[in-house]
Amino acid sequence: MSKKLQEIGVIGDSDIVLAFRTLGMQVASCDSPEKANMAVHRLVSEGIGIIFITEDIARMIPETLDRYNSNADVALIPIPGSKGTDGFAMQSLKSHVERAVGANILLNNTEET
Repeated sequence: MSKKLQEIGVIGDSDIVLAFRTLGMQVASCDSPEKANMAVHRLVSEGIGIIFITEDIARMIPETLDRYNSNADVALIPIPGSKGTDGFAMQSLKSHVERAVGANILLNNTEET
């Protein structure tokens, strides 16, 4: 297995990234779209193949997310931040699964099949 596929990065606020740093992951703390874009590009250039990014940061950089969503070597995955979730991460996951599978297989309990 290539090194790229084994490396994981996390982008978010300082509270979130501190926890992931202790697990040995590459992290970047940011609070602006400019810093978030630089962090994504830096981690990708370092060969990080999976990057978890908090919802609040992901919302700041939709163009960057779109750019890398078409790259099979990189997965940018939104996750809830330290303040909880607003549903963005789950909506993103549903969108990716529906595009890959052709149907929404992640139905909520309140949705009909």
